[in-house]
Amino acid sequence: MSEGTQGPATNLLRSLVQLGGTLLAVAQTRVELLTTELSEDLERGLRLVLWAMVGLLAGILGLLLAGITVVIYFWDTHRMAAALGVTATFLVLAAIGGLAFRRLRHEKPRLLDATRTELRRDVTALQREP
Repeated sequence: MSEGTQGPATNLLRSLVQLGGTLLAVAQTRVELLTTELSEDLERGLRLVLWAMVGLLAGILGLLLAGITVVIYFWDTHRMAAALGVTATFLVLAAIGGLAFRRLRHEKPRLLDATRTELRRDVTALQREP
């Protein structure tokens, strides 16, 4: 049988194979997007934790040494006032740091937001086609 005389069943089968290939290509693209987003989120999270730890350790050590210096400086005249002032300063800085961390944590976009958006577009496009 030549190509020009193929029946409707052959054309239907060819269309189904092409549709399957298209759906597989769309699925592959979405899975690649998903893995890219997961990788980026993991890398961002690790960097965030690393720099938070570095900053936290350096800040704690710097503030501790500054506080000790202030208390030693005022040891003979106002040691209690100096100790209370250093403690109050530490508590205020801890509160500011906690609030800043909470704000930064909430600024991050939702996990897999781009993947969700693309899948929503795919569903909408498939629902519109006859």
